[in-house]
Amino acid sequence: MNLTPVKTPLVVQKIFPNYTWEISSSTKEIYLTFDDGPTPEITNWVLELLKQYQAKATFFCIGNNIEKHPAIFQNIISEGHAIGNHTQNHIKGWKTSVADYLENVKQTHNLVLNNNQIKLNLFRPPYGQITPKQGSEIIKLGYRIIMWSVLSIDWDDFVSRKICLNNVITKANSGSIIVFHDSIKASKNMQYALPKVLEHFSNKGYTFKSIT
Repeated sequence: MNLTPVKTPLVVQKIFPNYTWEISSSTKEIYLTFDDGPTPEITNWVLELLKQYQAKATFFCIGNNIEKHPAIFQNIISEGHAIGNHTQNHIKGWKTSVADYLENVKQTHNLVLNNNQIKLNLFRPPYGQITPKQGSEIIKLGYRIIMWSVLSIDWDDFVSRKICLNNVITKANSGSIIVFHDSIKASKNMQYALPKVLEHFSNKGYTFKSIT
């Protein structure tokens, strides 16, 4: 049984006020985010679906996957979505020294900036694991640390497709940062839930924006 809270408790947000948990908005806007790509079997599917709804999103990419699939990474950029740093090797902050963690972040930072004329100032820690010292050092590098207000929990084999969908449509509202994954592991739940999330909130007058 997964005990991860779908909606981030306010107390957690207050403990870490230097991290972004949601976006203050006076209009109906939702911020879809996708972690762990680019992935050949999944990311382009997501991009095509987003295009159908004129939706923009933020993709937190793993550097190693960018190196393996540069054409897919370029597709994300070409479609006008935002890019975020998700480390080079999807490492766990709580089990990694500050120096090693920063080096892993910088690998992806340099990889992206050396090959693309884009802004890269968004960072999301894999697994949500980051120590206070790691966080402060990453902020010093010029990054905003983007967490989330709603988790779809699409990666969990014990979470059904319908529960994944319900996690989002019952918890998200204006300004919510929602986490999906453009990965093989999450694909069954994500590919079921995402079209329905886009349709549900579009019908309610929401737009989908990337984080800037």
